[in-house]
Amino acid sequence: MKKTLYRLLFAAQLSTAVLSLTGCQDLLDPTPVQQLPDDKAITDAGSARSATIGVYDRVQAYYQLNWPVLGFLPGENVRFNGTLNQFLQIDQNQLSADNVLITEAWTQMYQAVNGANNVLAGVPGVNDPLLTTAEKNQLQGEAYFLRALVYFDLARGWGGVPLVLTPTRTKENGQGIGRSTQAQTYDQVLADLTQAEALLPDGATRNRAVQTTARALRARLHLYRQQWTEAEAYATQVIASSNYSLVTPYRTISTAPFLSRESIFELTFSNSDANSMWNNWFPSALGGQFNFQPVPAAIALLNDPAVGGSRSALLATTTIAGSPVTYGNLYSRSAQRDDPSYVLRLAEQYLIRAEARAKQGKLTAALADLNAVRSRAGVPTSTAATAEQLLLAIENERRVEFAFEADRWFDLVRTGRAGAVLGVTDQRRWLFPLPFNDLVADPSLTQNPGY
Repeated sequence: MKKTLYRLLFAAQLSTAVLSLTGCQDLLDPTPVQQLPDDKAITDAGSARSATIGVYDRVQAYYQLNWPVLGFLPGENVRFNGTLNQFLQIDQNQLSADNVLITEAWTQMYQAVNGANNVLAGVPGVNDPLLTTAEKNQLQGEAYFLRALVYFDLARGWGGVPLVLTPTRTKENGQGIGRSTQAQTYDQVLADLTQAEALLPDGATRNRAVQTTARALRARLHLYRQQWTEAEAYATQVIASSNYSLVTPYRTISTAPFLSRESIFELTFSNSDANSMWNNWFPSALGGQFNFQPVPAAIALLNDPAVGGSRSALLATTTIAGSPVTYGNLYSRSAQRDDPSYVLRLAEQYLIRAEARAKQGKLTAALADLNAVRSRAGVPTSTAATAEQLLLAIENERRVEFAFEADRWFDLVRTGRAGAVLGVTDQRRWLFPLPFNDLVADPSLTQNPGY
């Protein structure tokens, strides 16, 4: 498929249906998805650029619906307003190995990994005067970053996963790799981010990776690994960059943080390559399906001037049958259909640094970072005084700041709080199940306990 400018185009044919044909077919595919071949040849400057855009395209595919749903729906901000079992399982924290969204997300993620592997294998050997050394480095840096992002998401979702680091040319290439541990998977993420940072250019491109993009993901990685000194250091590098600042007010519907100075990395859609997420949030009176509804407690938090402040813009209200109905408004550009998928924002870097500092006993500095985010939202400064109070305040701030993004579930799992907050006391359920069809196709894979 011919690729045009990434910002306007991403040519992936993403389904707007809730249950896609691809997901159904994957359940019958006897080939494990981490072994799916990619036969696109990289022979010159044009094919190298196209292949790299193709990796963004594949990451865009899993961030368009499946990954955000797996991040927000198991939490307590959003409920599923429908009867489809694959969504109800996620909402009720009762996943099964044949869940279509799990299968589809896993498939899309390994397709992205294989695309990155093809770029890393093919670009260094291209001999084309139109492809300079600087651009070769950039394309490889982008591939390393995108592979790191995918493996980071796989690790926090499934734990240890198969680490496929070379292109899959036939279905036998990946046979028998088995699963690495979660720690080994995070080690690979770190290795890829280190390579990415060395190869990527400096700059402020917000929908393609640059050096700061790699540093921001690295700050998040160290947070998840409870490496507080490193998390603080990398978040500080991002915050110190003159290319980024918190958007005030929190969100102007048509612009911020859409490609704004707050956005570190987002995945771009266009009218011709639409993001259909709005359709799942808008009520039927506005042309949507209203599949995802903010729960009353989340609505109260966002509308509370002392908690949500200007983040109440994440909500909107319409009238249905004479009664007001509140719906989520993060994905609000239904006419343009070009809402981005937010991956890395500056507000998160402040909250990463706040948490890392609180864990190190740097309470005054931690409070300042927390209050930088609160001040931008127009809410009173926090008066948390102890480390315990600060960590709870940061947790609560993240709940509101990233209310409808792929964040809440993973936050509560990484901090060990999913049992206390959500009642998911069986810690085996804190990881997703590996897809059933992959387990059947590859005997070297083992299922997560409890499934």
